[in-house]
Amino acid sequence: MDIENLRWGFLQLILLIISIGLHEFGHAWMADLRGDPLPRMQGRVTLNPFAHTDLIGTIILPAVMIFLSPGFGLIGWGKPVQISLPNPKTRRMDDICITLAGPAMNLVLCLVFAVIGGLGNFDPKTQEVIIRFLVGGIYLNAGLVVFNLIPIPPLDGSRLALRLGLYSEELFLTLARWGFIVLIFLVNLPPFLRVMHSGVILLASPWLGLWELLA
Repeated sequence: MDIENLRWGFLQLILLIISIGLHEFGHAWMADLRGDPLPRMQGRVTLNPFAHTDLIGTIILPAVMIFLSPGFGLIGWGKPVQISLPNPKTRRMDDICITLAGPAMNLVLCLVFAVIGGLGNFDPKTQEVIIRFLVGGIYLNAGLVVFNLIPIPPLDGSRLALRLGLYSEELFLTLARWGFIVLIFLVNLPPFLRVMHSGVILLASPWLGLWELLA
């Protein structure tokens, strides 16, 4: 791996740590907003991405994929935000809001990157790297939204399916036992990757369009 690819690999890893960290912050912030004390007690209501970083899922496995290109797909993850849902009357809606807040934070990041890209006046010496970083950020966060909404545990989409009545508790628990293995299988399946790619392009396009509009 040459110096340029090594530098871009480190930028990708930094971008991933930030994006996953803010995704988990979104869950923790919404839980706190809905009156759940557990995330704040555990120090998770913070914008510090390293408070939400899992050594294996956020750093080691993504680094293997970025720098070693093993020839097969792996998945990464952040440190899950634990919630207690203490209010029985609003538990279902609390869980839905908390679940959606993670992907919503990734959409906010897409907006931030698009605005910076569209309004930024970059030094010509660093312009190419900055633009590549911002465009990569839009695609990465669009990908995190699309991937996390897949209705397979432990992804956010499975919690939504449960709370919206699409899954029974029994089905959810059954899927949870095999969810990780199923996801590993899917990310190595070309048809699934093509569908994912189409979804990411579709979701990223409006933010890239906003970038062009602002520019």
